[in-house]
Amino acid sequence: MSERHPEPGPHFKIPQDVIDHFAKLGVDLSTFSGGHLGERLGIRVVEASPDRVVGTMPVEGNQQPYGLLHGGASAALAETLGSVGAMLHAGPGRYAVGVDLNATHHRSATSGLVTGVATAVFKGRTAATYEIAVTDDQGRRITSCRLTCMLRDS
Repeated sequence: MSERHPEPGPHFKIPQDVIDHFAKLGVDLSTFSGGHLGERLGIRVVEASPDRVVGTMPVEGNQQPYGLLHGGASAALAETLGSVGAMLHAGPGRYAVGVDLNATHHRSATSGLVTGVATAVFKGRTAATYEIAVTDDQGRRITSCRLTCMLRDS
């Protein structure tokens, strides 16, 4: 069964210089995922702003040997979403680099899509921190994460 990913909606706001930067890397905005790993995992960003980033990822193809969503895939989803928010907060001529990621796995998922919501908790000049909640199709929390990114000049 093929998973359906929502198209970026009206809240998908990314500055033109960021779009141009990722276009040079070959990342199509309609499948914006934060890079090749995100593409391999099937991550789709459906809403993005410096304050909140929402994305989805299929469970299928991202499972560990017991058929459960791999914890590393959940962590990659969380870091992708938090990094996108930090990048948008950093603004033109700057970029975000993850320096600390914490993940607590609460329950497993075996099918469907998981959704991550990254919410800014600190947006400073040199660092940004996001809390990311990853939930299953029924809205149950799968993983809780916290990501801190260092903000650097290009």
